[in-house]
Amino acid sequence: MNRATLDKDPREVASMFDGVARRYDITNTVLSLGQDRYWRRATRKALDIGPGDTVLDLAAGTAVSTVELAASGAWCVAADFSVGMLAAGRARLVPKVAGDATRLPFADNVFDAVTISFGLRNVAQRDQALREMARVTRPGGRLVVCEFSTPTSRPFATVYKEYLMQALPRVARAVSSNPEAYVYLAESIRAWPDQSELAHQISAAGWSAVRWRNLTGGIVALHAAYKAR
Repeated sequence: MNRATLDKDPREVASMFDGVARRYDITNTVLSLGQDRYWRRATRKALDIGPGDTVLDLAAGTAVSTVELAASGAWCVAADFSVGMLAAGRARLVPKVAGDATRLPFADNVFDAVTISFGLRNVAQRDQALREMARVTRPGGRLVVCEFSTPTSRPFATVYKEYLMQALPRVARAVSSNPEAYVYLAESIRAWPDQSELAHQISAAGWSAVRWRNLTGGIVALHAAYKAR
């Protein structure tokens, strides 16, 4: 069993996710108290996709998020750099591609929408990843980033951070196939920029009209943008 460090060496992160793949979905549902399903639905609605759209679901893991997106009628492909995660989702009948977010294996301007849920935080060069997402998106296409963020209430933020560093690893020991990995995940959430700073980074990568919506009191935020024509 292993965990990555906050330096986010791609091999370490991929290996860590390979190690948690077997019980990843059930662990996330337990740790989020079932909110993960709500966050996936909110991401699909924010993308505003439907039949005829082509969608890239980046850092898709076991493709549970891709299946949710495909419920819209859009054609959706799951991409992740952890082959173990993709293999764990083999029963989910959506296209799957192994690929690095900083060097996407797709041509320019091919997707109507791109989304990444709880994955941008694990990319070493997120500015490069955001530029790559823009490269593969058609002009006028959409981006939604679903990621852990900063709670809007200061007292709640204090309780939440205590949960991350104390309760989350203990719960993970009971349900995860690699509890140590969740120490890294808790640390990476605490080190992540707040809503405004992430919006600035998305804009700096070439996306337009960046905005965000808080979910679950700011535990999670949806950042949406589009690629200018």
